[in-house]
Amino acid sequence: MSLQTRLSERLAAHGLQANKGLGQHFLLDLNVTRKIARLSGAEAGEHVIEVGPGPGGLTQALLETGARITAIERDGRFLPILAELGEAFPGQLAVIHADALKVDETALTGPDGARIVSNLPYNVGTPLLVKWLTGPFRPRSMTLMFQKEVALRIVATPGSPDYGRLSVLAAAVTDRRLVLEVPARAFTPPPRVDSAVVHLTPREEAVAGRRLDALQAVTAAAFGQRRKMLRAGLKSLGGEALCQAAGVDPSVRPETLALEGFLDLADALLTKA
Repeated sequence: MSLQTRLSERLAAHGLQANKGLGQHFLLDLNVTRKIARLSGAEAGEHVIEVGPGPGGLTQALLETGARITAIERDGRFLPILAELGEAFPGQLAVIHADALKVDETALTGPDGARIVSNLPYNVGTPLLVKWLTGPFRPRSMTLMFQKEVALRIVATPGSPDYGRLSVLAAAVTDRRLVLEVPARAFTPPPRVDSAVVHLTPREEAVAGRRLDALQAVTAAAFGQRRKMLRAGLKSLGGEALCQAAGVDPSVRPETLALEGFLDLADALLTKA
């Protein structure tokens, strides 16, 4: 089947429909997927990991850049249609039938690393981002589509209603930008909400190691009770005493505290340990 055939027609030819249980919404407009590929910065010869390629709309746009793509797809129904893409771009596409939450990305990329570019399934988008922010694999960049409300949380700043644990963890490891908004009507089937693409690049002095582990513990406790003052939310970690050791006002609420304050709390927790 020719790549000039509309993606919707290729889906129909294979008898494929989105699986709501897997959070699937297909992005079939190649004008949009090509824009995402450009925003990712992917270039010829680079290694790109794509999670949840589905019928391959974004995959095709990435292949057109000349990049080498490793596509991780949990839903085996899409393997034949992805194989057709691989035949059209010889040597550029490797497809792994697996759950991305369980994949060791470092084993796939080796020492040279890779970019991650994905229209993430809604039901695993946040867990995957946390995995990439806090795990051993360090992508060269990440260009990821989420539900718009999740994207706003990733790029949020202190004092905004969207600011939370995901905002702090993302800021500790990356520089973040919302680069594209995509309306629900661009997808098949249309979801109930709009989506947005976030581009994340590693910070030069990214938080890592034991300090990142401590930051995860502090933010989990603090935002687990986000409406309470820090002295209450952090009670299990030392509460007011921990705040005082960090030089942080124990009466503030977590949604008003900047990254630096959370890092001071993480450092105090490490000292206490």
